[in-house]
Amino acid sequence: MRRVSAKAHANIALVKYWGKKDEDLILPYNNSLSLTLDAFYTITRVSQAKEDCFILNGQVQTGEIYSDMIDYIDLFRKRSKIKDAILIESKNYFPTAAGLASSASGFAALATALNAYFELNMKQKEISILARRGSGSASRSIYGGLVEWLQGDDDLSSYAVKVDPANFDIGMLAVIIDDKEKMIKSRAGMKQTVATSPYYSVWVETAQQDIEAIKKAIKNQNVHAIGRIAEHSALKMHATMLTTKPAIMYFQDLTMKVLHTVYALREEGVTAYFTMDAGPNVKIITTLEDKDKIIDKLSEFIDKDALIYSGVGPDAKLID
Repeated sequence: MRRVSAKAHANIALVKYWGKKDEDLILPYNNSLSLTLDAFYTITRVSQAKEDCFILNGQVQTGEIYSDMIDYIDLFRKRSKIKDAILIESKNYFPTAAGLASSASGFAALATALNAYFELNMKQKEISILARRGSGSASRSIYGGLVEWLQGDDDLSSYAVKVDPANFDIGMLAVIIDDKEKMIKSRAGMKQTVATSPYYSVWVETAQQDIEAIKKAIKNQNVHAIGRIAEHSALKMHATMLTTKPAIMYFQDLTMKVLHTVYALREEGVTAYFTMDAGPNVKIITTLEDKDKIIDKLSEFIDKDALIYSGVGPDAKLID
């Protein structure tokens, strides 16, 4: 029986993407740039089956999730001489749909596995394009290190590229405030924001400035500059959400306490800058030297098991 497995790591955007100019092709309004994380990953196995089936974290998926997945598989099947029905078994080794980029690692692992299963022999750029069709941020999880997703103008021009392998002291501390599935999913939230936020056009206009600034900071291996830009980008993104109709607010009480703790630690000279995606969980950009100081402070009011430090993650790859 034919069988292929792949592993891909989540990425967290430092300069954010929030909103699509093309919903079907998943083309964003602006470029984004992310850090791939070693501690958060998905392993996906694709094998021959009598009928298509999708199992996520041990649960058989049905309804819209299932039908969307079949449409996604067909993107690969139509390009191949192999027309097998397949079983997809995917497991996220971190909370799913909680703002920790499980869709990014999930579709990057799946695209990598489907490319091999259907013998398409695509290069990383082409896999990134197809990963994007499943989840926009998945285009970035094809690569390790620091990665930019180019917004593009059509299907073939929107893909990710590696900016830097991040071979310097940079990492991220994930603060898991709530591991439940978020009430408003990213796709719905983006659509609502684009349609109703009066701040959205400013968000798009300033994003490219942030990209240029953070790439300069990366070249200089300046973690403080990277952190400042990332923190500002996250706050701008959440400002657009707060000004939608009705407002979208992912912050919880504990979220705010963590953010204020980050500010206080920074005043004490600790390398700590926060970023947040769609969800209440906080990610803190820091260094190996300072991560324990942050963990010690946060563990005064958050369980240590909910504080997960990650170094830089690698490219998506096939595994045994």
